[in-house]
Amino acid sequence: MTAASVLCFFQWLGLRSVLTFLALFLILGVLIKQKATKNSPPGPWSLPLVGDLFRLDASKIHLQLAEFAKQYGNIFSLHLGQNIVVVNGFKLMKEALVQHGENFADRPKVPLFDDIMHNRGLGSSNGYLWKQQRRFALFTLKNFGLGKKSLEPPIQLESTFLNEVITNTQGQPFDPQFTVNNAVSNIICCLVFGDRFDYSDSNFRTLLKMINETIYLEGSIWVQIYNMFPWLMRRIPGPHKKVFSHCETLISFIRLKIKEHQETWDPSSPRDYIDSFLSEMEKRKDDVDAGFNEENLCYCTFDLFLAGTETTSTTLYWGLLYMIKYPDIQEKVQAEIDSVVGRSRQPSMADRPNMPYTDAVIHEIQRMGNIVPLNARSATKDTELGGYTIPKGTMLVVTLHTVLFDETEWETPFTFNPGHFLDAEGKFRRRDAFLPFSAGKRVCLGEQLARMELFLFFTSLLQHFTFSPPPGMEPSLEFKLGTTHSPKPYKLCATPR
Repeated sequence: MTAASVLCFFQWLGLRSVLTFLALFLILGVLIKQKATKNSPPGPWSLPLVGDLFRLDASKIHLQLAEFAKQYGNIFSLHLGQNIVVVNGFKLMKEALVQHGENFADRPKVPLFDDIMHNRGLGSSNGYLWKQQRRFALFTLKNFGLGKKSLEPPIQLESTFLNEVITNTQGQPFDPQFTVNNAVSNIICCLVFGDRFDYSDSNFRTLLKMINETIYLEGSIWVQIYNMFPWLMRRIPGPHKKVFSHCETLISFIRLKIKEHQETWDPSSPRDYIDSFLSEMEKRKDDVDAGFNEENLCYCTFDLFLAGTETTSTTLYWGLLYMIKYPDIQEKVQAEIDSVVGRSRQPSMADRPNMPYTDAVIHEIQRMGNIVPLNARSATKDTELGGYTIPKGTMLVVTLHTVLFDETEWETPFTFNPGHFLDAEGKFRRRDAFLPFSAGKRVCLGEQLARMELFLFFTSLLQHFTFSPPPGMEPSLEFKLGTTHSPKPYKLCATPR
């Protein structure tokens, strides 16, 4: 058929008929694509092109997914640029990430992160490269004290610096977010860069604010639209562009640190993660697929820096908010600190077994703080889950929110209740559904560091100060949601004890 005959055929049909046909063809194609898999989880009918985008509010998506579960069950499907299976509750999460851990070990392809990371680093990479980098990071960080008693003194020293800064507020209202952020970040900075940054360092404070804004924007509607229509969003302005500019600034900072290390590097005496990676680059030149090159060093360091800065500091930010919200709980923690540690020495990890109430409060802060409410994986092979078939390559979103608030696992899931972690005799008890660090192959590699930081920073703060809301202000537990779930900015007063 010639071009002229095709044109005549379209003229005969009429423009309206052609457009109607194309629209129906497009809709049919989308519906077939969404429902092609046999035995797929149920879910709402999605609109052509935009899928379920307008069903969801990026500012509270974790709560909406929990509501969808009431309608469609604890495993259901959505469409946001790709088919997504959402898993809710402790039982199904354990089935997915533990029983089928190897089948859900990959990270999904997400356009924004692909454009920034290009399948490099620790968080976004998969396969052999990811396994080699994760193994190396764990081994190296353990050599520098991760999970060991030798890391206590640096955290205790940083606690002293943090307490000095807070003392200087002289009981006046202040927002503790970036002060706490700086303290926590200094620990991962010592492990990765071999150095800490003073609280008065305005350049470093700017970097911390960039991290905070990036984490927030990554959960925004702009990024959701970017991930659905990357070919379009790459070409138009908007807040999503800040994610790229901030990441470029942070990566430039890391490149500078790597260059400084290269100029002073002594292979016989590694000072930190970067030095150790430089040595590994020399040893594994022939193993190209393992990713031991300067570019991947930059992105692995970027991942460690961001993750080690943001999550623990946000947990402590929630912790101080809960203490001013519930002063009676704060008093009980302080009484236990006074009884076990006293006022003349710093708390240590050896004190924790003797401080069950404080330990329970910290765990409840993590549970209620719900720092990373959503966890994304990708199926490495066709897998049966919850009675449904999850095809290879499907994005799996595990709502850790519904695990930490699972009504079948927690006595009072929506109430701040340290009793969740105490037995009848007041002794600390572990809970299977306490999984703020996720589970399976991708469980947070900094879990041991975070646990140590939370205990030592939190107990030191409450040993030295009583925290209260500014006069006439009622503490609010309102949140803002990005990649992490954090309190809306607030102020408090710190009164020396």
